[in-house]
Amino acid sequence: MSDNVPQLHFRLAEAGDESFILALAERLLSFELPAWRRHKEALANLRADLRRHLRDEPPGSYMFVAEDDSGEPAAFLHLQKGSDLLSGKPIVHVSDLAIPLEREGQGVGRALLDYAATWAREHGAAGLTLHVFPANARARALYERAGFQLDYLRMVQPLR
Repeated sequence: MSDNVPQLHFRLAEAGDESFILALAERLLSFELPAWRRHKEALANLRADLRRHLRDEPPGSYMFVAEDDSGEPAAFLHLQKGSDLLSGKPIVHVSDLAIPLEREGQGVGRALLDYAATWAREHGAAGLTLHVFPANARARALYERAGFQLDYLRMVQPLR
């Protein structure tokens, strides 16, 4: 990160962060979705899932808000503890990572991934996983620069 990137401070998300987090849901879908997916439906379901995790705090689900030095929210990160299907080892899954458009390109995404990796190590995880849509080229490039590798592909046959 360059020197002009604000130092981020991470804290668990609270009920008062809901509007900030839900406003960023659109950023999680700001690319071309597969043809069989509907943007409006995906956004509504994504927001409902984020709201559920924030309000219900299900076991193994951790939502963080990253703040800059002035205390302004800069991004959010949603991590989930789990286990690897093939090895059985503990993993942490990056369920959601979102940055406001005005903070894009400032190293915030890399800072979120660094925090996620540190947090995962501190919680005994053997790996850090995430899902990304093929058309989300900017995110895929960030993840590859951060050392993520392709593990397996999820394929879908729409049955409509």
